[in-house]
Amino acid sequence: MNKDISERLKKLLGESIQKIFLSQSIDLNLMPPVILTTPRNPEHGHMSTNIALQLSGILQREPKQIASSITEEIIQRESEIINHIDIAGPGFINFYLNEQIFYHILKEIVLQREKFGCSDIGKGEKVMVEFVSVNPTGPLHIGHGKCAAVGDALTKILKAAGYQVTTEYYINDHGKQVNTLGESVLARYRHLLGEEVPFPENGYQGDYIFDLAREIIKEYHEQFKGKSDQSTIQFFKDYAYKKILQDIKNDLTNFGVEFDSWFSEQSLYDQNKVQPVIEQLKKKGYVYNHHGALWLKASYFGDEKDRVVIRENGEPTYLASDIAYHDDKFKRGFKILIDIWGADHHGYIQRMKAAIDAMGYDPESFQVLLVQFVTLIKEGKIVGMSTRGGEFIPLKELLQEVGKDVARYFFLMHSHDSHTEFDLDIAKSQSLENPVYYIQYAYARICSIIEKGKKEDILLDLNSDSQILFGLLDKEEELEIIKKLSNFKKVIERSAVYWKPYLVSSYLYDLASAFHKYYTNYQVIGKNRELSMARLYLISAIKIVLENALTLLGVCAPEKM
Repeated sequence: MNKDISERLKKLLGESIQKIFLSQSIDLNLMPPVILTTPRNPEHGHMSTNIALQLSGILQREPKQIASSITEEIIQRESEIINHIDIAGPGFINFYLNEQIFYHILKEIVLQREKFGCSDIGKGEKVMVEFVSVNPTGPLHIGHGKCAAVGDALTKILKAAGYQVTTEYYINDHGKQVNTLGESVLARYRHLLGEEVPFPENGYQGDYIFDLAREIIKEYHEQFKGKSDQSTIQFFKDYAYKKILQDIKNDLTNFGVEFDSWFSEQSLYDQNKVQPVIEQLKKKGYVYNHHGALWLKASYFGDEKDRVVIRENGEPTYLASDIAYHDDKFKRGFKILIDIWGADHHGYIQRMKAAIDAMGYDPESFQVLLVQFVTLIKEGKIVGMSTRGGEFIPLKELLQEVGKDVARYFFLMHSHDSHTEFDLDIAKSQSLENPVYYIQYAYARICSIIEKGKKEDILLDLNSDSQILFGLLDKEEELEIIKKLSNFKKVIERSAVYWKPYLVSSYLYDLASAFHKYYTNYQVIGKNRELSMARLYLISAIKIVLENALTLLGVCAPEKM
């Protein structure tokens, strides 16, 4: 139900219970929180609570007697939104609301338009969402696409819930992996020119390495033939790095993902931000020397063992730069840090929390969403993926096959922490079996009906609802749809609080399904002009909420299909 109505009922229940407690001299601190739910069966009311059962032990009375006392008190206080109250079963309190409340929700949707569903529960708190952050050593594959979809949708949802959100891509452009990339491309370059040279151990495979080598041959010919000195490797590293990073940026743009900032790992070293943080931890006694290496006392903060931050040869580990990077995030004023990682990074979470704790920040202000793997099903077969081995499905190929909208929704259909089976056959089909087609078709169908209403001069200006006879919307399906529309704000808030974008996806599909069923059973535009106007107003509200939800997921709302 509409959150304002829900809060109003909670307040009424709380005040009624408080009065009962005071009359029996019972400590108010013993009052349990009031929880309201929406019954699945409409016959059980619009909202329900089991608070009387919870109070039975405290008040030493039968739940039905307690429910009766509570409802009598509420009826005396409130009659505007409540039609009647029933006490069911062992003591459940079921609220049946006045239908005028439902019609007010429709007006609220039309009045707020794209703002409907938004709230201020975030209270402007500064949040950093860092996601994708793939090493610039190869193209984005479909697993990265899932991380991108989750991060981008979560960002939009957090903003709608009133958080001040910044998105960032952390570029791992310092260290061995980028050097290995340069060496891999150089080896392929020399192979293509007929030279027999060894391929680097753990070098990067795949057609994209050959493609980069061919580009360099086309542009620089045989300029580097026979060369393997440091300056040549540096050239190949820089060339490949810049090309791949630009390719990553292009793929993300085509996927509808734009970052507020791109943060270079190398910049931490260029600006001398790593060493001071390590020195700070040494002064606190949380970094110690052992056999020439520097270790973080991670086990002191709950990690399974201590971790090396500076190797014996003086080279920093990934953890060292990650510590400096997250320290930099906090120093930029962010109160909540959300990192979105692949599931294979699970073991890294506790050591980062330990490092953040050691730096003096609240470890709970750092949270990680682990995104489970994606399996692509093509022609009934599973396609494997490995970045080094070159056996992966590039994100750009998936987008060419199914498009941005389908790809994003399929990645967001289920919780990020569940495995995704991406069925290419279903994704490519333009049938109601495809959930994206099903949802977008609902939106396009509504647009078509509204256009027909305009041509027949039935649908008036939505901003002027004085001629709408809302009482004609008295069918059970109509009231159920309005109830579903009113829940949109709560869905966004839950998605933001629990970091679960899939809740919006599920809601969106349910709303589209409710509309399709309604349209199958009832004629929107018919002979009765007043009824047609009311139903056009209803589906206009559905259209607004469908579009708002699609926007949060980064999926288009097409007016024609």
